[in-house]
Amino acid sequence: MNPVSVQPTITAPSKPVYEAVKRLFDFCAALGALLILSPLFLLIALLIWIDDPAGSPFYVSTRCGKYGKEFRFYKFRSMVVHADQMLDSLLQQNEMDGPVFKIREDPRITKIGKFLRKTSLDELPQLFNVLKGDMSLVGPRPPLPREVAQYTPYQRSRLEVTPGLTCFWQVSPRRNDLTFDQWVELDIRYIHQRSFWLDIKLILQTVLVMITREGV
Repeated sequence: MNPVSVQPTITAPSKPVYEAVKRLFDFCAALGALLILSPLFLLIALLIWIDDPAGSPFYVSTRCGKYGKEFRFYKFRSMVVHADQMLDSLLQQNEMDGPVFKIREDPRITKIGKFLRKTSLDELPQLFNVLKGDMSLVGPRPPLPREVAQYTPYQRSRLEVTPGLTCFWQVSPRRNDLTFDQWVELDIRYIHQRSFWLDIKLILQTVLVMITREGV
């Protein structure tokens, strides 16, 4: 896949030891989580199929990773089949500023999909992305190519590090009320402050958010 042109306006601090430890931790943690959670994966896949047997339990799309490199991104399917083709008719209802599309009452979301999204369980297949090295457990959320195409040079700076399952935005109270500029600032804050201990803190906060359903 071809990388999206990236011209960042900040430079991520070089942290080779941290990056090496992080990759080892990501691989071991993702592998362990996949083994432990395999019964849950099967249960969720079955529930999705029962709720909407018209398509696969998994949703695969293209996202942009570090420096804009595109990769195949995995999620549990939380929308009806052909939801992507329905997007154009919903763009006028977008409740987010900037290039990101989000609406609270998205008519494309299935019944089981609403539960999966509220609990963030739809994100679990991204552990395969972590295992492959496309993603990390912690880092800015990976954007769609059509979103990156609308980025300013400063916004492209969030692509300077490997994207992640969770980040400052993911654990923020009522995160969907944040503007896109605030989201970018949180990502750039992470890029400059990132450390192994900060990653552990964000992972623990993410587990708490998933349990309490805060931040949605």
